Amino acid sequence: MKKDLVIIGGGPAGLAAAIAAKEEGVEDLLILERDARLGGILNQCIHNGFGLHTFREELTGPEYAERYIEKVRELEIPCRLNTMVVDLAEGPGEEGEDRPVKLITVMNREDGLVTIRARAVVLAMGCRERSRGALNIPGYRPAGIYSAGTAQRYVNMEGRMPGSEVVILGSGDIGLIMARRMTLEGAKVKLVAELMPYSGGLKRNIVQCLDDFGIPLKLQTTVVDIKGKERVEAVTVAQVDENSRPIPGTEEEIPCDTLLLSCGLIPENELSDGLGVAMNPVTNGPLVDESLETDKGGVFACGNVLHVHDLVDYVSEEAAQAGRKAAAYLGGGLKRSGRRIPIRAVKGVRYTVPAFIDLDRMEEKQVVRFRVGNVYRDAALTVAFDGNVVSRRKKRVMAPGEMEQVVLKREDLERAGNLGEIILSIEEQQNLS
Repeated sequence: MKKDLVIIGGGPAGLAAAIAAKEEGVEDLLILERDARLGGILNQCIHNGFGLHTFREELTGPEYAERYIEKVRELEIPCRLNTMVVDLAEGPGEEGEDRPVKLITVMNREDGLVTIRARAVVLAMGCRERSRGALNIPGYRPAGIYSAGTAQRYVNMEGRMPGSEVVILGSGDIGLIMARRMTLEGAKVKLVAELMPYSGGLKRNIVQCLDDFGIPLKLQTTVVDIKGKERVEAVTVAQVDENSRPIPGTEEEIPCDTLLLSCGLIPENELSDGLGVAMNPVTNGPLVDESLETDKGGVFACGNVLHVHDLVDYVSEEAAQAGRKAAAYLGGGLKRSGRRIPIRAVKGVRYTVPAFIDLDRMEEKQVVRFRVGNVYRDAALTVAFDGNVVSRRKKRVMAPGEMEQVVLKREDLERAGNLGEIILSIEEQQNLS
């Protein structure tokens, strides 16, 4: 099978990328989705809060997804459901074409094992949760331990309650939302424990999901033991020091029958790794330029496979850009030049997306998104060109749970001349004039 463009993933990122590419004139494209329906994780997110930026109204996850699914149907974009991509590689291009093709090996019940030759690919596979195995929590392997996302699927899609007395480890947004959801369904959420000295979720979720229901949040606290052989009977929590090591004498046993894990998300990048795409060690996602193109020409990445977003609206916006740029690539444009400028994250900025800007391909304005590594109050975000500060914006609060962004203007970069690097950093209060 041959296709001009293949989008791997039919969640919010894949849908937005496909729609944008089709609207830019790409006719020969295909969405591959491993689930039985389009929409991805949004299908189980029945709470509201989606779409305020994109549609200027508050939607549930399924409602937000349906807006894009309807558009996909309207544009007659083909998709293959229940189809797993098992390999992604590069192969020689067609005769007369100097760009390599992408070889996508997929499997489903109807077609068996099939290889698709694509001229361009958009990676939109999303992310997954960290498991108990990744957290190294000692104890037996009793029933009653779930990732927060698995519990969300059970409650919201299958009508099953994981348990009645719950402890949640990790204060990511899914964990916070599930604390509220389990409470509304009649369970008793006894504690949300967070290893870090700050929450990993949005401030509004802490207020609406914990504070409004009187659910305690203990920072710098972790689970050090799980009691029970057949079913969870209790967990032991302890405070941790600045090196995240449990402090002896601070242990507390909490009776419960369920432990939910909300300890971070990992981009689904096994396919990216297999292709040899350069990866960012901080995000575990691909390194991309201003066009969301990886170091492999014609391979674009967007959404949570690139870096974990806080709002799905930003996922859709970013993915639409990836779709437009993939269309430009297929049209013979988007050629790389020698004017690639790295963006360096230092002094409190953990990473940036994009990591590079090709000045010859940059649009008039470029949004650079990033996360900070700690909670900063009354600090400033600075942008420097080769060490010379060109902007300093004071911020009342910056926290790891919420993405930040700056907008770079092409004219400013052009004016800087032979620019070597762009530096983003946090300037704390004592350094501010």
